[in-house]
Amino acid sequence: MTPAINCLKKAKVKYQLHHYEHDSQVSSYGEEAAAKLLVSTDRVFKTLLVNLGGKELAVAIIPVSRQLNLKAAAKAFGAKKAEMADPKAVERATGYVLGGVSPLGQKKRLRMVIDESARPQVSIYVSAGRRGLDIELSPVDLAGLIGADFANIVS
Repeated sequence: MTPAINCLKKAKVKYQLHHYEHDSQVSSYGEEAAAKLLVSTDRVFKTLLVNLGGKELAVAIIPVSRQLNLKAAAKAFGAKKAEMADPKAVERATGYVLGGVSPLGQKKRLRMVIDESARPQVSIYVSAGRRGLDIELSPVDLAGLIGADFANIVS
């Protein structure tokens, strides 16, 4: 049981867990999840942390098929600039290892934005807090649980 799953159970939100065998040789965790779960990379979302002007960490949730636009992310968070967060800072703030960072059940409450492309989807997949484990849920439910807004944050 991960903090992400505990968060969903407590909130009584409809979700489905998906397990797959993680290959330790793989470096693109999201693409691996999409391939092994037989789901489009447009429906599997990665959880990325950005550093906003060196002052604050924030979370950008985007499709595996796309790249984060740092200028758009900064704008969505009302910051002057955004850069990718240091991996050690990511693990400290979230309590999760890279490749298993879930937007749910993080140690620190960070501001979050979900890419606009999630909104029309019936369901999307996000990490359940461990490599080889994903959660499928409604993007609207996810946004409600994590207090996220939707914005166009990809290139």
